[in-house]
Amino acid sequence: MLLARPTDLAPRAPWPDMPLVVWPAALALWGPGEMSSKHAHHAMHLMFRREGTLSVRVGSAKTDTRAAGVLVGPDVSHTLDARGGEVLLLFVEPESQDGVRLRASLTGELRLFDEAERDALLASLPREGPLPHAAMGPWMESTLAALAGAPQATPAPMHPRVRRLLRHLRAEPAPEDTSLESLSQVAGLSSGRLMHVFTESTGVPLRPYLLWLKLQRAAGAIAAGRSLGEAAHAAGFSDAAHLTRTFQRMFGTAPSLLQRRSQFVQAQARPSEAS
Repeated sequence: MLLARPTDLAPRAPWPDMPLVVWPAALALWGPGEMSSKHAHHAMHLMFRREGTLSVRVGSAKTDTRAAGVLVGPDVSHTLDARGGEVLLLFVEPESQDGVRLRASLTGELRLFDEAERDALLASLPREGPLPHAAMGPWMESTLAALAGAPQATPAPMHPRVRRLLRHLRAEPAPEDTSLESLSQVAGLSSGRLMHVFTESTGVPLRPYLLWLKLQRAAGAIAAGRSLGEAAHAAGFSDAAHLTRTFQRMFGTAPSLLQRRSQFVQAQARPSEAS
């Protein structure tokens, strides 16, 4: 999957009829709200209901809390009920720069948003009707900036050796050898130097970036009609069980749910990767 341009891939999210926008280390979905069972996943999870409120319950709590939106920390067990309305969801890799900044904004396991806060964060999007894909990338960028605050330092420009490596990683078919030694040779840098400049250039450490890229490839393969085993192989997972465990750990749902109905993914680069 090439992250620098929109691509029709036809997967489906855990909720029916939910389009999906994917970044390196972040993804957004939107559509009808549902009720989830108790679950946990590694990616940070931000959900807003477009109108009204949703309910959330964390861990072993006996009662629900109502809010217009919620940010749930990584690996926190929770349930959500947003039935009867439309929602926006944003998953963020917790080891990325955005994830680290979001985690710093949490004072506990979750952060609640009232309706005024929700309305301010959704102000750039239509209040009613379909949400255009073209608006989602800027919304993700502005929302992360607003919630986490300004970065402590100006991001470094993309290192040319990192740009070379990204072209290699995004090539089709996926490279089979993604060991640090192999990727260092592709980039023409020492292993230590590569890990440093990769994080500095992309905002994501190399290993989490590779994992998100593999999950995106697998989602595209499943949506194209390939079996879980075929998708796992195409994306670099050892087998279907490995793909399923990883998908469940990251997003709290099974990858087989992507097979249920055609939709489409739009894959986008972050601004730092667009050049």
